[in-house]
Amino acid sequence: MFPRPNRLDPSVHWLRNRRLTRISTAAVLAAASAVLAVHSASAEALLLVEVDTGKVLHAENATYPWYPASVTKLMTAYVTLRAAREGRITLDTLINVSDHAVAQQPTKMGFRAGTQVTVDNALKMMMVKSANDMAVTLAEGVGGSIENFAGEMNRAAQRLGMTQSSFVNPNGLPDENQVTSARDLAILARALIREFPEYDLYWHIPAIKLGKRVMRNYNTLIDRYPGADGMKTGFICSAGFNLVATATRGNKRLIAVVLGAPSSSVRAVQAAQLLEKGFGTHPLSWLLPSLGTVDALVPIAASPPDLHEAMCGKHRHRPAAETEEEPADTSNDPDAASAYAAMNQSLRAQKVVLGPLIPSMPPIEVFVGASKPRPRPVVARSSASGDAAVPAASATKKPAATKPAAAKPAAAKKPSTVAAPSSPKPPPRPGS
Repeated sequence: MFPRPNRLDPSVHWLRNRRLTRISTAAVLAAASAVLAVHSASAEALLLVEVDTGKVLHAENATYPWYPASVTKLMTAYVTLRAAREGRITLDTLINVSDHAVAQQPTKMGFRAGTQVTVDNALKMMMVKSANDMAVTLAEGVGGSIENFAGEMNRAAQRLGMTQSSFVNPNGLPDENQVTSARDLAILARALIREFPEYDLYWHIPAIKLGKRVMRNYNTLIDRYPGADGMKTGFICSAGFNLVATATRGNKRLIAVVLGAPSSSVRAVQAAQLLEKGFGTHPLSWLLPSLGTVDALVPIAASPPDLHEAMCGKHRHRPAAETEEEPADTSNDPDAASAYAAMNQSLRAQKVVLGPLIPSMPPIEVFVGASKPRPRPVVARSSASGDAAVPAASATKKPAATKPAAAKPAAAKKPSTVAAPSSPKPPPRPGS
């Protein structure tokens, strides 16, 4: 307790006010420190990187270890495409859905054990639907077992310089030893884009169609954010909502990584904010300190934060779904309204809004079983016994029908048993 001030001595008032100011300042600083500590424990990891140069444009907690969840499937795709390039498999290779694949939860295609799918179709289902059973099917088809495939994933991570990453499964289901960071995920995304440009469609397919069922990509930036062209989402309770997003405008392609967002909608808008920052031109950007390149970011030695209680704890009126891809409707959720109101207000103030869905292409058909045979064009070829129909693939020269009429020999004017078609349409690219 302060002594009662002497009304006749102003120095007493000054001393008392100074003490109160010190106490008040200390209390404010202590409270602020507590708030910052709580915030830092649950803060997201954010990273923005240029694809061509690897230059870091924005970084927050970018080298803090994190549980990857389903963004793990980017590494599964990387190892699978490397195996295809090395000739160990082809995109038309049939792989079997095992009992172990069937047992995967919660997001999956739901095929029975023994079902066969091509590598191409399994990749499409895994990247769009985030199907955990297809990730296991690919791992077993490429590596022979989950353990062998995980070994390939870790060797690939080491080769790429992903020093904070460790993989034990191909789909990102919860495991305390399955760890990565925003830094490592940006390195992986760059490798996919730069090493496999011919397979770029795999990570920006807007939707797939299986029979009459249409499944849209869970990356809601695709077909809603200008220039969005990849890559993968992820969610488990311990990680929060994760997203690796890419977008291209003009000659600039960017990678945005968001880890630990409180909802799927917030992670999408945060990624859009990062991308907008990268595509925008700041008149004083040359004054900003350089953040270097993504591979030069210094890793932090720590344990990944566990967001399970915040995401799926009992205190929430409606916990986040364990599957990122089918989160519960939170429109009437008071917890969600109170927790995200400030965030949503901030996003609206910055006018970063995803546009309406404008499909860039029809859903790509996927199916089980072997690849549907492509019709082989048939052309007429003269032989000793007369004109005979032969497959175009067996002809060593360009079909006569594609030459100008004036260049045809007289014998070619005879009616053929099979009419020559127009120029054969080349087969679609793998992954189209």
